[in-house]
Amino acid sequence: MTPALTWNTTRFALDLQRPQVMGIVNLTPDSFSDGGRRAEPNAALHHCEQLLREGAHILDLGAESTRPGATPLSARDELERLLPVLREALKLGVAISIDTYKAEVMQAALDLGADIVNDIWALRQPGAQQVVLRHGACGVCLMHMHREPQSMQLEPMAGDAVAQVGRFLQARAQALELAGVQRARLALDPGIGFGKTVAHNLQLLARQRELLKLGYPLLLGWSRKSTLGALTGLDVEQRIGPSVAAALLAVQRGASIVRVHDVQATVAALKILEALDAAATIEGEGIHS
Repeated sequence: MTPALTWNTTRFALDLQRPQVMGIVNLTPDSFSDGGRRAEPNAALHHCEQLLREGAHILDLGAESTRPGATPLSARDELERLLPVLREALKLGVAISIDTYKAEVMQAALDLGADIVNDIWALRQPGAQQVVLRHGACGVCLMHMHREPQSMQLEPMAGDAVAQVGRFLQARAQALELAGVQRARLALDPGIGFGKTVAHNLQLLARQRELLKLGYPLLLGWSRKSTLGALTGLDVEQRIGPSVAAALLAVQRGASIVRVHDVQATVAALKILEALDAAATIEGEGIHS
């Protein structure tokens, strides 16, 4: 089944005929990549504006770190970090995604007008699915995660990652559709790095097209991940090049949305890929004309 060409969200029907770049806005003091630097609301909002100038189509606001071993945050603390930034970000004229797994946080964000719920638990936490069902319009990204953030890298998954991830995502998407969520609201994320080894992550990239058979748009988040560090020997803030390369490879293998820290570099690289694809199409038309 061919994935949908649009992703329906609260305020926007996002055009997936071109790759959508989701800019990461960390509101946490302990994110693995840039924790603390933009936790203050004004700094976070300036970062949102910068990402839009660089070409982001979606902004993904996250107020709780989900890096391996991260300490869980209360809903109250998460909302205190999130809501001041969300209120202003909703005025920027682009889709706003909320990276959370808590029903209380989802409800508050959606009540303000947030467009997308991006959930590492795939709506398996208490009350989360009910919030999405009650809302009736928001986009939803369902992610695969092995175990939970505190232990996922202590005992990574074993076996065929593509098959296991595919079965899980298909089951979650079908459950939501049966509950009444329209297919056009759903996107799937294989969860690069979430309880997976380097070999598993590479397997998911190499065989990513197999996940397209599920019939939903794919969202990929390779940006600055530890697998890229393991492959290149580069520290987190040196991984711009590998992150852009991974994003391009994901798009070439059918990803509709890429979630990235380095928006400007990713957007520029995607322009090259788009131009190359256009040139190949023109050449093909010439050959067959």
